[in-house]
Amino acid sequence: MKDVMKRNQIKPWITRNITLVAHDNQKEELLDWSKKNRGLLSRHNLFATGTTGALLADCLDLPVHRFLSGPLGGDQQIGAAIAEGKIDVLVFFWDPLEPQPHDPDVKALLRIATLWNAGIAVNRTTADLLITSALFEADYPTKRPNFTGGAERSTLVDAN
Repeated sequence: MKDVMKRNQIKPWITRNITLVAHDNQKEELLDWSKKNRGLLSRHNLFATGTTGALLADCLDLPVHRFLSGPLGGDQQIGAAIAEGKIDVLVFFWDPLEPQPHDPDVKALLRIATLWNAGIAVNRTTADLLITSALFEADYPTKRPNFTGGAERSTLVDAN
């Protein structure tokens, strides 16, 4: 989380780095959700995997930083960005009923997001609840694990 200053104007909200991802048969749902929330999303930095990012940029007419396609390494790129503290929120409309050739990557991404205490929404309801929270654009103290000495478990500390 960073206070955002553009053109010497301080915004009254915190800008988040939000990654939007969807499996193929969930892309329309993510696009519909994103269109309905375009105003709020436009105030944040958007990221996505390859195909989803192209669809979102076209649909929303907003800049979307694109990682590789999920099966080609995009999921790992997102996971690395989360671990580095560069992504605050993961909105991942995934399909639990359709087997994916890159299921291990999906599981790893969700594991990393959970481990590093990122906000995670896996369907429309959790996405709505997450972005409409009063804390979403507030100076909420993000807490991240502090692994020291190779510890497997850690206490959460302020990331700011």
